[in-house]
Amino acid sequence: MINESIQQILIILDKEYGTTKEGFLHYADWQLLLAIMLSAQSTDKQVNEVLPGLWNRFSSICQMAEAPVEEIEDQIRSIGLYKSKAKNMKQCCKQVIDEYGGKVPTTINELVKLSGVGRKSATLFLADAYDIPGVTVDTHVLRIAKRLGWAEGKNPVQVEQELMKILPKENWNRINFQLIYHGRSVCTARKCYCERCLLNQWCEKKRCCYRY
Repeated sequence: MINESIQQILIILDKEYGTTKEGFLHYADWQLLLAIMLSAQSTDKQVNEVLPGLWNRFSSICQMAEAPVEEIEDQIRSIGLYKSKAKNMKQCCKQVIDEYGGKVPTTINELVKLSGVGRKSATLFLADAYDIPGVTVDTHVLRIAKRLGWAEGKNPVQVEQELMKILPKENWNRINFQLIYHGRSVCTARKCYCERCLLNQWCEKKRCCYRY
């Protein structure tokens, strides 16, 4: 049975940040995966601004795999780490074609073998593409989960396992974007705005100003 305080927090998060998020522009599974890869250390706004032009220039996975990496760079130049991301995008598409017949695999173990795809990106892809339940742990989730006393793990994989044990499966896919929104606006890494935090009463305040 779910802990009563956790249930209350989840209800608040649903009301404050909603239960669904706006997805990235895409027409195929490979495009969604690349959009998620682009979002690492970049804002959704930045990614959404380059996607229309990117998909107009590269409308098939084969075009992306065969394109000179410089052409991909030109399309995503406004994105952080665009050079390494362009290289990974090209190689990822080539792997999907050569190893999976052009269809993006649907398991985390297979996805993380693709160039530029980590566990976070893999979990997000499976959630967004196929609604497969999974807890995605980034810096915001890691920080806030610890402040709420939900987890003690020292790395994302450990925290992921802890959260999967205490959170209802129906909340797994949305806890990431809810805590991201909360972490960007209220419970930031640099400062906690406790006076306007709706989760204040459950926060372990002694940790509140510690950077995780």
